[in-house]
Amino acid sequence: MKRRNFLRTAGIGAAASAVAAPAIAQDVLQWKMVTAWPKNLPGPGVAAQKLADRITLLSGGRIEVQLFGAGELVPGNGVFDAVSQGTADLYHAVPSYWGSKSKAILLFCSQPFGLTATEQVGWMSYGGGQELYDEVYAGFGLKPFLCGNSGPQWAGWFREPINSAEDLKGLRFRSTGLASEMCTKLGMSVQALSGGEMFQALQSGALDAGEFIGPWTDAAVGYQQIAKNYYWPGIGEPGSAEECAVNLSSWEALPDDLKAAVRAACESLYNEVLTEYLTNHARALSELVANDGVQVHRLPDDVLAAMWTAAGEVYDELLAGDETTKKVTESFMAYRDLIAGYQVQSEAGAINARAAAMGV
Repeated sequence: MKRRNFLRTAGIGAAASAVAAPAIAQDVLQWKMVTAWPKNLPGPGVAAQKLADRITLLSGGRIEVQLFGAGELVPGNGVFDAVSQGTADLYHAVPSYWGSKSKAILLFCSQPFGLTATEQVGWMSYGGGQELYDEVYAGFGLKPFLCGNSGPQWAGWFREPINSAEDLKGLRFRSTGLASEMCTKLGMSVQALSGGEMFQALQSGALDAGEFIGPWTDAAVGYQQIAKNYYWPGIGEPGSAEECAVNLSSWEALPDDLKAAVRAACESLYNEVLTEYLTNHARALSELVANDGVQVHRLPDDVLAAMWTAAGEVYDELLAGDETTKKVTESFMAYRDLIAGYQVQSEAGAINARAAAMGV
């Protein structure tokens, strides 16, 4: 699948002004969902449609959600503003696209050497993350929910092998969010392109490498046609959360039972989306290696060490930022520090023991 027109022009555009406010016909709310993805793009596009359908279902049809893919009503990178301003009712995207709004927002998506998908939910539910998420987004007229996660993303597609941290200097690389800030500190020339634009830039030679999501979605875009070196671990995004944000006025106008339906739709999809990614990533990687000549590599130890140092510098800057960003960063770091040691004996311990026993 080609994604040539994904996330193109900044701003909302003329089409957004024509989107009507929420309409009520025979006590049915007609909600417009805008997304950062083409319709049915494997991974996030599929998840967006599931969310639209589930809100309609769990509301008993009292909220009818019509989904518009990137560029149909607004550009993919205009969905935040469209919903904030009330020209659409809700969007599906990822928080890492909104760093220009507030640095604090980036922490709700993924963090270099940060939280896994399940840990992210732990922070949101039991570490104060959701309260901070609500506080930050309320300043933009939005009510946010996490509604999925891609799991650990990959370090990216490279035209040439990477043998040391020195090889990263000057490398023209696509990334987003806090991972892009980490890469910049490593001397990389980072470009925040859409997934489709990344394909075009790799094809033309304007990029040397880039990361998007993982094997399932990446294979659909077609990066394996151009770059054959695929690197792990994607420590820049150990768990990339997808989000739904509802216009705050639309949200507050809902009765309690419909608020519960919207919340349940988002929360019920999180694990479903995560496990779909996990399963299809595994299948897609096998096919990429067997059918497309893709070479899978682990990042060298000195690259990982350099990334850890760079990530620390990124967090120091966040802690020195505005009060909101400092507060969110402190909350994330406290939860990460709490959970990290336990996970060595828990999930990591079990996964590593299994791998050793199986010889994989």
